[in-house]
Amino acid sequence: MILLPTLDTIARVDLLDGPTPIQRLTRIEEALDLAGRGIRLFAKRDDTMTLGGGGNKLRKLEFHLGHARAIGADTLISTGGLQSNHARLTAAAAAKHGFACELYLSRMVPKDGVDYAANGNVLLDDLFGAKPVLLARGENGLAVAEARTAELGRVGRKALVIPLGGSTPTGALGYARCAREIAEQEASMDLRFDRVVVPNGSSGTQAGLVAGYAAMGRDPSVVRAYSVLADAAKARASTASLANETLVLLGLSSTVAGDDVRIDDTQLGAGYGVPTDGMKAAVRLAASHEGLLLDPVYSGKAFAGLLHDLRTGAVSDGETVLFVVTGGVPGLFAYREDLAS
Repeated sequence: MILLPTLDTIARVDLLDGPTPIQRLTRIEEALDLAGRGIRLFAKRDDTMTLGGGGNKLRKLEFHLGHARAIGADTLISTGGLQSNHARLTAAAAAKHGFACELYLSRMVPKDGVDYAANGNVLLDDLFGAKPVLLARGENGLAVAEARTAELGRVGRKALVIPLGGSTPTGALGYARCAREIAEQEASMDLRFDRVVVPNGSSGTQAGLVAGYAAMGRDPSVVRAYSVLADAAKARASTASLANETLVLLGLSSTVAGDDVRIDDTQLGAGYGVPTDGMKAAVRLAASHEGLLLDPVYSGKAFAGLLHDLRTGAVSDGETVLFVVTGGVPGLFAYREDLAS
């Protein structure tokens, strides 16, 4: 039986090399003494995709590029923060598939210094041949992108604007497809994950997984997120709305409710992209025990939340847990001063 067959009828450009691996984090299990509680901890390595340094945004971009091809676009335009992983991967995907790429970037994080301004994703945007533009503070990136699209249209060009994080219903299809991939991997591994953990920024990753689980007739509340951008109430509302719009694209009349969307905002700290002590400790633990690199903005904070819940008993004895590593490793170099020992 093919799960979610509608997904295979929607335009998509291959950006992945196949399913990303799932690996058991045995050394972290030992460090937290999880064996005595019957808890198994796994990581889905969405950071291991080969294109552009990898990361979760590629799953969303597969469907955005499919749409771009379908409408005859020659240019991809996107928005985001200065160190946006989505912008970097949009640039990489554009380079691979022959699109021009323009990026309109904003200072979303109260952080300066040469590492943040010129290293990490900023360096890679340039190497991939994109045209990054740093907007003035307070300038609306999406409005600028739409104005640029109209300008290109007047000279016979056609651009597709991909909003912040690629988190539209079209983009969220990428993580509905990931939900199917996880279900197939569960079958091959002869196990079932009780909890699938992700960071929630622009909501597309969690929304896609929630929609995918609901579409397969499984409990969407298995998908748990730690917010890195908004408070829990706001993130929950945007995620539920986006999940329902994604279900419409899948041709389904089923919907998810607010109770189906589980989001914890305790790891947000002072705001998006602002380091926390928990994040720093989580990044160091993953690196020193598993050789696993977590980014400081998304996976680092989400893993900090999961570690807290494992230690305090919020994760029940006997659970099998999957942590989705969403990539963003170039961001580590932008946060060198925060992470250096």
